Amino acid sequence: MMDVVRKHIVVTGMVQGVGFRYFAVMQARKLGVLGWVRNRLDGSVEAEAQGSGDAVELFVSALRRGPRWADVRAVEVTDIAPRQDADFRVRGL
Repeated sequence: MMDVVRKHIVVTGMVQGVGFRYFAVMQARKLGVLGWVRNRLDGSVEAEAQGSGDAVELFVSALRRGPRWADVRAVEVTDIAPRQDADFRVRGL
């Protein structure tokens, strides 16, 4: 049986207005990761990602790079308890 992990992720830098949420959705779908992503009022992007440990680590690595126009300054990752998710989606504030 697969070990399921869930991470809470906050990405700071120039990460809004550069396609970061779309990039996160595409990476998550490619890797089979479930969860969500959203912009925060402070200019950062927040996400939760759930899946196999390897898939989630690859997802976090992708967020550390970001899309072409992003300038990722820092990525904060926290372990949290897994939940039931049906897909990976963009959430509102």
